[in-house]
Amino acid sequence: MVYQKDSQGWLKTFRHAVDGCLWAFRTQKNFKIHFAVSFLVLILAWWLNIEPAKFLILILAIIFGLTIEMANTAFEKTIDLVTEEYHLDAKIAKDVAAGMMLLTAIGLAILGLLILFL
Repeated sequence: MVYQKDSQGWLKTFRHAVDGCLWAFRTQKNFKIHFAVSFLVLILAWWLNIEPAKFLILILAIIFGLTIEMANTAFEKTIDLVTEEYHLDAKIAKDVAAGMMLLTAIGLAILGLLILFL
């Protein structure tokens, strides 16, 4: 197979990425929840006047959590595109993706609590 050079240009591909972020925010309840909680964490961190290095870690953790939420959605949408019928492997893939998000959320919540209150 011969790969063709992407002719869209960086601005158009950037726009597709922004469209994906906006779609996730508009349509995914869990993404909205994570975004809102993240916003509150940043306000709390500012109010507690945490040091800049810890604030940066919080920002990176928030970005990581939102990214994993988007990856989980992408996995689930891809599986839905491949099959509309019940398949055990599709269920396992969706459950593992959801488990990935759950572990990430728990880990980041613990990290956030440690940063904010230690």
